[in-house]
Formats: sequence, structure tokens, C-alpha cells
Amino acid sequence: MAGRSVVLLLSAMVAAGIGSAAAAQQAPPEQPLTQLPYEPSLNPASMDRAVDPCVDFYQYSCGGWLRANPIPDDQSSWDVYRRATVANQRYLWGILDGLSRADAPRTATQQQVGDYFAACMDETAIERRGSAPLAPRLAAIDALSDLRGLPVLLADLHLATPTNALFDFSASQDLVDSSQVIAFAQAGGLGLPDRDYYSRQDDKSVELRRQYVAQVVRVLMLLGDSEVQATRAAAQVLQLEMSLASASLTRVERRDPHKLLHKMDLAALQRLTPHFDWRAYLQGVGAASLRRFNVTEPRFLQMLDQQLQTVDLATLKAYLRWQYARGMSPYLSSNFVEANFDFYSRTLRGVPAQQPRWKRCVQLVDRQLGDALGQEFVSRNFSADLKQKVLHMTAQVERAFEIELEQLDWMSLQTKARALQKLHGIANKIGYPDRWRDYSSITLQREDFAGNVERATLFEARRQLAKIGKPLDRGEWGMTPPTVNAYYDPQMNDINFPAGVLQPPLYDASIDDAPNYGNTGGTIGHELTHGFDDEGRQFDAKGNLRDWWTAADGKAFEERAQCVVDQYAQYTVVDDIKINSKLTEGEDIADLGGLVLAWIAWKMDPATANAQSRDGLTPEQRFFVGNAQWACGDTRPEQLRLSAATDPHSPLKYRVNGLVSNLPQFAQAFSCKAGQPMVRPKPCKIW
Repeated sequence: MAGRSVVLLLSAMVAAGIGSAAAAQQAPPEQPLTQLPYEPSLNPASMDRAVDPCVDFYQYSCGGWLRANPIPDDQSSWDVYRRATVANQRYLWGILDGLSRADAPRTATQQQVGDYFAACMDETAIERRGSAPLAPRLAAIDALSDLRGLPVLLADLHLATPTNALFDFSASQDLVDSSQVIAFAQAGGLGLPDRDYYSRQDDKSVELRRQYVAQVVRVLMLLGDSEVQATRAAAQVLQLEMSLASASLTRVERRDPHKLLHKMDLAALQRLTPHFDWRAYLQGVGAASLRRFNVTEPRFLQMLDQQLQTVDLATLKAYLRWQYARGMSPYLSSNFVEANFDFYSRTLRGVPAQQPRWKRCVQLVDRQLGDALGQEFVSRNFSADLKQKVLHMTAQVERAFEIELEQLDWMSLQTKARALQKLHGIANKIGYPDRWRDYSSITLQREDFAGNVERATLFEARRQLAKIGKPLDRGEWGMTPPTVNAYYDPQMNDINFPAGVLQPPLYDASIDDAPNYGNTGGTIGHELTHGFDDEGRQFDAKGNLRDWWTAADGKAFEERAQCVVDQYAQYTVVDDIKINSKLTEGEDIADLGGLVLAWIAWKMDPATANAQSRDGLTPEQRFFVGNAQWACGDTRPEQLRLSAATDPHSPLKYRVNGLVSNLPQFAQAFSCKAGQPMVRPKPCKIW
């Protein structure tokens, strides 16, 4: 995800000692909200003016926020985006609580989200059913007698359950012809967060693998295995996953789209895995006519075929049972929920307490029926006037980018013309989609929560596969309207700003423009810059993977990008772990470009001429503090270690200090001197 996500933005600053359990336990119980709370997008109380902004601008801007906002017990990190996300969830909770009442006047769409939420909240019914929802598919796994039955079994698991056992199969735009949607066969099937978790030999990684095996044992015993059976099976599951992980690309390698481009026909796909019948699998997923595929990692499928030849049937069945139960555990009785939480949240991310049920249910409705719930959010919180204000700001930032491109001294006229064509071709999606998704074909039952999850999963899987061979729908969104996030899609060539991210404290129409341009303007510039970062620049104006740069211009870009890579490689995430700056390169470039573009756009806006000092800050200082305060936050050490391996974003502290130290406009605004920490002797600049 390209934007400044909370979900999606797992990285943040670690501030030791902040976030005590006692503070969280003393907080009053949360209640549904009837309206979204207001917080200004620049809050002087969030600052720490005892800190010199030229020494640590992040602490200067966010010190007060950090003191006032300990990490809640049910969170792995806590920041402005995450706090806004929870506020939106509490507001949606209030809506869903009303719509869940069977006697309430409801439209058909409102009844769907209300009944889904009611089923999710009915803990008594869920406890009573225990593991029974798994029984039919567990029986199908147990009945597997040889490899001939695997493709059809796997097709059912992939379609109807949140499981990507052995591999992932989906639909996506053709990398070289973005107007076409084709089938993608991709690596998958791992229970740990990343391939490197299976191979690293440091003490923490070895211990984590031991804990992972214990987790597999625990879940298999919940399914009815004896401890001896489960222990033996878990060791074999780990070995199978280690083999698959060894043939997977690293996250940095996956940032190069050329490494993911391997188009082939069905015969070629079958040659990669002669012991797996693709025709039977395609028949099982309802796509028997497919003949064109993109295999993102051919070596992975070859390793999969090797494992199918060598792994005994009992191990394969244990692996499938584990993967299926792992995917479904959050939607079953409390023993499964707690087991899943203990490892995937408490151990991996350092979270002390499970989220309350209402919060998990709101998240799930948003994930599975997002457009239906989004209509409720938008109708109450996103006006036509707000949309026009954001569109105006977007136009200003795009004009700033146009000016910067035209003035670049390192790019040829030929490449500039193509870059401008791409910039002008970017579609701006603001607030919500033009057409709402129809979920009426999903059967939802108030007494069958796990069944609702599987039926909604099946609906979405079939909807995705049905896109193959049909005209591309460029109006589709990849986020739901209440989401507190934004993103750029290189193949759609569009930026997407859901209504949820355009509320205070992130966009605040009631205050002056300076902090709004610093915050939302910076995010707009961030997403636009993604079209021209190390990954996005490889796609042309139509979203096709094509080299539209001259060789000299490509080299000039890489030299400037290397400055950013070298800068962020010096920063420590946690312990002795440095930022993997090749993984974070695109986000770091987008942060830097976004802030530069927002500054230019703000200065171009006619209203800026009348900007006044407020709260003891000049307009220029308000711009930079407004930008910094989106990033106020703290993260648990366990989450920082996980993010260092998996998150393409740098920790929040460096997403502020790393940027401003490159901008002479910042040094001028705060009268910083050469040699101070927030003034880099050789600033990085690309756009």
C-alpha cells in the first residue's frame, strides 16, 4: 500500500516507557459515537516547545501527543491515523448497532450489514457452535486419498475461505497491457509473515520458529489431534513451509515488477508443476476456460511440485488442516480466537490484549461489505463542498508537479513530455466510488457468523475471477470509503482518497490552509510521486510496464534516488536493526516529493498571500508542523521488528525528520543553522 496508512502503515517511532497497561485499564469503556469527534489538524497541545525544532523536529511537533496518548492495550502501535481509524470505527459501531435490530426500518442494503454485524456480535451462538463450522471442509481434507484430489479440494479452500494454502490464485491487470485482466498464480501458503522468518538464524528468529511450531500444535489439538500427533505434524508443516519460503522472492525483489512478469499459456503452467492438475483446479474455481496466466514466481511453483512429489500425504493433509484453521480461527469460538491472538498479535506484535468484539466486527463488515457500509458513512460525513475543496487542493499539487517537471535540469525534453503525459493522465478519485457494489447475492444469516464469512469470501473471490477477459473497470476502488488511508495504483494510474482520510485531524476545513497543505497536500503529493518513484516510474501513462525513460534519464534518477536510500539506511528501527532502505525506497521518495510539491502548491494558492501567524507559529512553521503532526505516534518493539522485515514504510520519526532535513525551506522557516541535525550538509532532491 502506497499511502500513509495506519493499517497499512505499520511502522512508527518507538518511545520507551510510553503506553502502560495501567493507563489503558483506567480509561472509561468505549461507547458507540453518534458523530465523529473533532480534533484540529494542527494542535499546539501536541507539541513540545521545549525541544529545539532544528535538533529534533519530530519531538518538537509530537512530544505532547506522545505524552497524552499511551498505546492502548489492544493495539500494536498508536498514532494519529490509527486514532482516527478507531474514532471512525466507534462511529460505524453506532450505525451498525442500530441497523442490527431486526425490528428497525431498514433498506435491503442496511439489512445486510445489520444482520452481518448481529451475527458477528452473537458470542453465545458462536461459542455454541465451537469448531463445527470447519467440519465439512476438515472432512474433505481427511478424505483426500492421493494427489489427484488435491486440485479440487484446494480450489474450494481458495474460493470460499480466507486461506491461500500452497499458492495464491487471483485476477489482476496484465503488467504489459493494463486494459486486460488476466489470471495470476503467485507464491503463498506461509504461516509466518515473511520468507526470511524461516531462514534467519539469530536467536530471536530461532525462538520465533519454535513458538510458531507450538502454535501449530495448539491449533491441531483444538481440531482433535493428540499432542503426539500434533507435535509430529507441526514439525513436518514447518519443514514444508521452509521449503516453499526458500523458493520465494524477497520483498525487495518483489518491488521490481519485471521480476514478477512471466506470462505463459496453460501448457507452460502445467509443465512447471507436472504433479498438480491445473485443469482440475481451474474447473474447481469456475474458470475452466482460462488459457493465459502470469506466474509471478516460477521457481516457487517448481518447488511446490517438488514438495508434492516428496512430502507424504499425512503431512500434506496436516498442512491443509492447519492453514484452513489458521485462516478461520478469528471467526470461531473463543478457544480458536485466543490461540490465534496469542501468537499473531501477542507474540509477533507485542499486543497485550484482544480488541473488543465490537471493534473486530466493525472491521469485518468494512472488509467484507465495505461499499454497503461506506454508503452509510459517506451520506453522513462527506459533502459536495468538501469534495470540491479537496479537488482544488489536488489540482494545485498537480500544477506544482507540472512546474517541477518542466524545470528539472537532469531530465531530457523527451522524457519530460512522457512524464507530463503520465501526470496529466492520473485520475483523481476523491471520497467514494461513482458506483456502489451490489452484495445482494450473498446469503447472510443472523445465526451463522462463520458461514457468513465464508459466503462473503466466496462472493469476492468469484467477483475477482469474473473480471478476467472482461473490459477493465477503471472506476473500481481498492479501499472502502471509511478507510483512514490513501493510495496510488500504478496500473490504474489513479490516486484514491477515501472519505475517511478527509476528516479532522487529517483534513480540517475549519482552519487555515497552511497545516492542511502540509498534511493532506503532502499526502496528495506523496501519492502523485508514487507514479514516479523507483517502482511506479516503470509504468507508463496507461499503466503498462514499459521503459519510457531515456537511458541517461534513468541513470540520473537512480543516482538521485540512491541519495535517499543511503540516508535512510543510517536510521535505526529498534535494537540494532537498521531500516531496509531498498524496501522503503519508494515510500521515502514519495514522502520527500510529496512535501516539496505541497509546499509549492501552498505558496501558489492565492489565499496564502493573506496567511497569518497563529499559536505562536508563522504560516511557514504551521505548514511544517501540520505536516509532522499526521505522523505523531508510538509503536511496540515487537511490531517494530516485524515492520522492519515487512513494511515498505520507514518509522514515523524518520518520515518527519528525514524529510525536513532535506528542505532549505524548513531551515529558513525555523532559522536552523548548518551543522544542526535537521540540516543535512548534502540534501537529497529528486523532484
